[in-house]
Amino acid sequence: MRLTTMGCVVTETLMPVNGIQVCVETFGEPAEPPLLLLAGEANSMDWWDDEFCRRLAAGGRFVIRYDHRDTGRSTCFPVGVPGYTGLDLMNDALGVLDALGVPAAHLVGFSLGGALGMRIAVRHPRRVLGLTLLSTSADGTTTDTTHAEVDWSNRKAAVAGLVAEVIAHGGPFTPEEPQLRRLAERVFDRSAGLAAARDNHRLAGYGPPIRDRLGDITAPTVVLHGTLDQRFPAEHPEELARVIPGARLVWLDGVGHEFPPRAVWDRVIAEILA
Repeated sequence: MRLTTMGCVVTETLMPVNGIQVCVETFGEPAEPPLLLLAGEANSMDWWDDEFCRRLAAGGRFVIRYDHRDTGRSTCFPVGVPGYTGLDLMNDALGVLDALGVPAAHLVGFSLGGALGMRIAVRHPRRVLGLTLLSTSADGTTTDTTHAEVDWSNRKAAVAGLVAEVIAHGGPFTPEEPQLRRLAERVFDRSAGLAAARDNHRLAGYGPPIRDRLGDITAPTVVLHGTLDQRFPAEHPEELARVIPGARLVWLDGVGHEFPPRAVWDRVIAEILA
């Protein structure tokens, strides 16, 4: 699919990556500096708001987002038997860049996506022009034990479960329930199986440990973290900012463990583009 929205060229397609099919969507012109958005655990690319992507593209970036394996329109695996690891998820990100002919990109990662971004920066430094780490951690260890039992195969139950989850992890700027419900419906309708992503990503993990290699990261790095993030409390972003050379820590007041809500877009987008 190819269309133009508000002067921004948007393209979505399925691409062969590492032996699977990955759904990729781009915003803006390929001649601009590339920026790859890495979503969180069990999150399809839908969670990167369309308008957020368009605004990044309007800032002079070729914006790329994609569905992790087991999410959205990308290849889905049997529930509980992923047959892949966090290292494969990292290699998928590199495979997307390869499929687009992009030698290096700015990486923007939320939660699991941030962990993948750090691992790429450590293992493949020449592929990373800049690194933005949103609501993430070096190893994924969390103090959050919230886990609701949901029938992810049932549309009504799954949508309600996604909405409740976002609200529980959010803050005062989290979108209202009707908006979240529309997004959750879109996520469900684009997904081959939500249960697969939720089980399989957890089993796959974040990938090889890199805590002792964070000091090797050479890419310019900014750490953006919500003051209300319950999943990764303050010690997580503080560690990243302390250990990654030259990294800056920017606190997002009133933000939980969530994709950037619209109220902080101006600041987040400015930091990413900088």
